[in-house]
Amino acid sequence: MSSRPRASDESNSSSNHHHHQQQQQPQTPQPPRERTGGRHAQEKRRESGKDREREKEDPKHVGPWRIGKTIGKGSSGRVKIARHTVTHQYAAVKIVPKPRPQAASPTSKADKMLLGIEREIVIMKLIEHPNVLRLMDVWETGNDLYLIMEYVEGGELFDYLVSRGRLHADEALHYFQQIISGVDYCHRFNICHRDLKPENLLLDGEKNIKIADFGMAALERGGKLLETSCGSPHYASPEIVAGLNYHGSSSDIWSCGIILFALLTGRLPFDDENIRHLLAKVKVGKFTMPPELPSDAKDLIRRMLEVNPEKRITMEQIQVHPWMTRNPPRSIYGAPPYVPPSLDQIDHPVASRRDIDPDILSNLRTLWNGASEHEITEALLSDEKTWEKVFYCLLCKYRTRNLENFNMEEEEVRKPPRKSTG
Repeated sequence: MSSRPRASDESNSSSNHHHHQQQQQPQTPQPPRERTGGRHAQEKRRESGKDREREKEDPKHVGPWRIGKTIGKGSSGRVKIARHTVTHQYAAVKIVPKPRPQAASPTSKADKMLLGIEREIVIMKLIEHPNVLRLMDVWETGNDLYLIMEYVEGGELFDYLVSRGRLHADEALHYFQQIISGVDYCHRFNICHRDLKPENLLLDGEKNIKIADFGMAALERGGKLLETSCGSPHYASPEIVAGLNYHGSSSDIWSCGIILFALLTGRLPFDDENIRHLLAKVKVGKFTMPPELPSDAKDLIRRMLEVNPEKRITMEQIQVHPWMTRNPPRSIYGAPPYVPPSLDQIDHPVASRRDIDPDILSNLRTLWNGASEHEITEALLSDEKTWEKVFYCLLCKYRTRNLENFNMEEEEVRKPPRKSTG
């Protein structure tokens, strides 16, 4: 993948700037690959034809972004290269078709899909960490959402592992420290990823990790268990595979344990061409530990791949484990190791009801699906420390950072084409 791609020719396009992104590199099938033929092959050809038709209709310009060639296709959209016409900064644009109600499907299904996309966007706005792919901008047209993501040229960690096989312990530790740093940051704000795997871990030009694809991410509220089964079978925790309610953070730790095993061995601990056999193996958690692995690495893997989530190692325990601390974390771009802010540093109460920004309030309602505007407003005005206030501050910070990045005044952003307030 070229680090300086050529953008396509310009053309005018009517689009709205979305007040609410995420790069998804080309999806590589993870082993074992499903065998598809006959009807599956015909469906795939039809989908490819639809993709080609959609690409022909893609605008050459979205707001200040000049859209170039396709660099990848994922489960929820295609990814194109883009360049800002003023700053000349490169980005990856994930083009997500807006769900449309079908004649045979209830409107609520399309609404639910759109809510999921909106939630992904809001969650990515909340996260500012050097090991998490950055959401830079969001625009929309009548048919599509355009998520303008940080562009990283190193590709997927999955492809790197396929080409290299097992990694040296020091290199594996470097990647794993950065993965844990990014995931821990998300967990500090009760955000769990729920689809951690090497395909969703990207590498920049300096071989730093960028966690991507928050399409399945969820907000854990008030210690309540999650119910939705999601993620890839090879990386899903036993409690998810068994269909139980679960803590997303603990399930993320299991997935990180699978990734650590893959980094050190070049293969997966649980694997079978038969999906039922694979799920059965995951449920009981039995796997073969290679004897040549360092003893402290084996101990950490065993504690992360503990079937009982109540006994599974915690994020705090991982960070002080002997294997994690055998080498200091490598600084990113010459900066010291990242220390996430405490809640006390970012929790500032909203002064009055009039000061509440309606667009940010809409973002909070997307996160707290089911909560009324009144309930969220009361939480923002409360004297108590609330997550609503924390997230309000983070979303304000995102907006300020977004404007500063592109030297745009608030008035300029609101001129056509403008950000959507939906």
